Amino acid sequence: MNQEFIIRNAKEEEFKNIGGLMVQVYSALEGFPKINDQPEYYEVLKNVGDLTKNSNTELIVAVSEQGKIGGAVVYFRDLKDYGSGGSISLENEKNASGFRLLAVDPETRGMGIGKKLILECIQRSEASNFEQIIIHSTKTMHTAWKMHEKLGFKRSEELDFMLGDLGVFGFRYIL
Repeated sequence: MNQEFIIRNAKEEEFKNIGGLMVQVYSALEGFPKINDQPEYYEVLKNVGDLTKNSNTELIVAVSEQGKIGGAVVYFRDLKDYGSGGSISLENEKNASGFRLLAVDPETRGMGIGKKLILECIQRSEASNFEQIIIHSTKTMHTAWKMHEKLGFKRSEELDFMLGDLGVFGFRYIL
């Protein structure tokens, strides 16, 4: 499958499909909590479009000319809206943006979609003159973790927290 994907903000009519994709991707991660373990988290995934009701939050999508959703990520221009859960506070993180809930359709993996979505978040942060980007990942997200590090994100242990029994690990990207 050799398709080109464009990166743009998601349209409201795409929200339901993107939410379904996120639930599919996260529930398939080996070692990641399942729907019964964290139903509130999966409700956020399912209704990911609702996050865009906040003007500082954007749902960015990779979509083919045929309209296939290849992946998506949520970008936060204000960390007060980041809402990762856990016990950490991002109030002290000044002049920073963040992204989370990155998901790539299993059918389009290996096409660079995750990287393109992350680079779009970096570009938006640079355009807004932020100094850093804050993100989180888990050990179960092997591919994303490696990609973050390849792109220049550095581990920031002070951002780590536990979500139930799941360790969530912080990263910074200095712009």
